[in-house]
Amino acid sequence: MFDYLFPFSIFVHSAAYTGISIITSSMSDTYKTISISTEGIYKEKGSKFLAFTFPVNTTDDVKELIKTFKKDYYDARHICYAYMLGADRKEWRANDDGEPSGTAGRPIMGQINSRELTNILVVVVRYFGGILLGTGGLTIAYKEATADALDQAEIIEKTVDDLFSIHFEYIHMNNVMRIVKETNAQILDQSYDNDCYMHLSIRKKEVEFLKGKLAKIEGLQFVLKD
Repeated sequence: MFDYLFPFSIFVHSAAYTGISIITSSMSDTYKTISISTEGIYKEKGSKFLAFTFPVNTTDDVKELIKTFKKDYYDARHICYAYMLGADRKEWRANDDGEPSGTAGRPIMGQINSRELTNILVVVVRYFGGILLGTGGLTIAYKEATADALDQAEIIEKTVDDLFSIHFEYIHMNNVMRIVKETNAQILDQSYDNDCYMHLSIRKKEVEFLKGKLAKIEGLQFVLKD
């Protein structure tokens, strides 16, 4: 019934524990992710491996998607997955869901890592075909299914942005708008009255330049969001 004598599930957090090499970045203010969800498939000896990719931003996004998969694919033998979060690619997890240790989550993560992607979840659903594949066969199957789904994906580059608000008097409106346009900051929300405020977003590496410009406006308050 199983491809290994003692199958078990495993969640992995440490590259040292799993042998997975995670490429992290602490310098760049850009990262690569996928634009939309895609699907892939791999078949071997009657078993089907259905792969699905999703752009995600938080662990809550991941949990909701996994919950949906467990409901929709209740008749599947295994629902394995891996995800990576954050521009620095330091928050991740891989799950074998009962397959032999390292044969599912690890090859899924390997494909995410080889493309240096983040803010992504890959789920691979396995329907057992009655013939054992062995650990080597399983590793190849999960790798190829994931690769097929990722090959369909549009990989995009995004910037790491900081969010902040500014508060100022209406008489400074023209100066504030000029600076916003000069620095390519995006206005997310705004209110104009005697006391005005704006919620802005700007690329991380340009924050200090913007702060320097805004500091010249008398009475303006600059609040960086966490």
